[in-house]
Amino acid sequence: MSFFDGRFFIEAAAASGTEAALKRELVALGYEPSGAEYGRIRFQGDMRDAARANVFLRTAGRVRIELARFPARSFDELYDGVRALPWRDIMGAHAALTVTARSIHSTLFSLSDIQRVTKKAAADSLAAAYGLRTLPEDGVRYSVEAGIADDVLTLALDTSGEGLHKRGYRTLVGAAPIRETLAASIIAMSFWRPDRAFADPFTGSGTFPIEAAMIAAGMAPGENRHFAFERFEFAPPVLRDVLEEARAGHVPSPKADIVASDISADAIKMARLHAKKAGVDGLIRFSVADAADFVSDRSHGVLFANPPYGERLMGRRELEEMCRGFGRAFSALDEWSAFVITSMRSFEKYFGRKADKKRTLYNSEIECSLLRFPGAPPAKEDKK
Repeated sequence: MSFFDGRFFIEAAAASGTEAALKRELVALGYEPSGAEYGRIRFQGDMRDAARANVFLRTAGRVRIELARFPARSFDELYDGVRALPWRDIMGAHAALTVTARSIHSTLFSLSDIQRVTKKAAADSLAAAYGLRTLPEDGVRYSVEAGIADDVLTLALDTSGEGLHKRGYRTLVGAAPIRETLAASIIAMSFWRPDRAFADPFTGSGTFPIEAAMIAAGMAPGENRHFAFERFEFAPPVLRDVLEEARAGHVPSPKADIVASDISADAIKMARLHAKKAGVDGLIRFSVADAADFVSDRSHGVLFANPPYGERLMGRRELEEMCRGFGRAFSALDEWSAFVITSMRSFEKYFGRKADKKRTLYNSEIECSLLRFPGAPPAKEDKK
């Protein structure tokens, strides 16, 4: 019996400020997640659950399996704890093991030393188990994170491979793109549902509308990519069943009013290509247009925007006029709400309206604010 045949803790990582959205996703999938610890949320499951997390979670950046958790206040404690793990039940003699490290509020803080000691302990255990002097390390690659927080080590095996923001549809990148997982998190934290109008007037590479269209179509974000766990030597083959579950959840004839525009014709061409690769091009109406000219005959829609910011993209006066024009267009909409992510501190001043709520998020390590501008909610339909 291998390590992967039992139950264990699974760890999903969320970007700072989006933990609540990830926790709601896990609950919706039927799990009982813990509170967030330094951006990590744990829940119990088996290998199929780890696969489900990779395939279904829209807001997680990575999914790991917890191999061990124990106090590590010294390098001797670290070595002995890692050395004692049943590494032979986890990987074969030819496994290529890489170790990353992080340390938060802990006695052990040298990341290079944490990596070195963890790797040596695992290698010594594997070599002894397989009767080898040295390990070939020419086989399946495994990536383990040695994370020490408050003097407690969590040793976790990555199951995702490439970050989960890489859905597979975005092959070209425009200026200041937003990560797919961050866009999905913002949508999840908004008022939007598939029965409400959706608009993105700064669509760029198309991430916001594509993520919304996938939600409307019931498409899991990980349906069309590969994962590290597929290559684990001792793990049961669970992905096929999970993908069948995902495809069974597709909405047969999705209906959504999703519009995406950009002042750049090249951006719209790129966004169309990405939507086609994602399989949702039929659900999005694209157009070349200035955000200042955005109009809609729908009421109570939700607008999402990642407008250009930073003088490397345009001059200061251009930025200010862009915000003014965008603000005028938004104020003319019938009870729409807006969610804007920007690093421009004076955005509200030129937009002409104060946000009722601000949340700090990070887009590609750039500190940004998610600004919420709510409109009145739609009236509830009378029950018959």
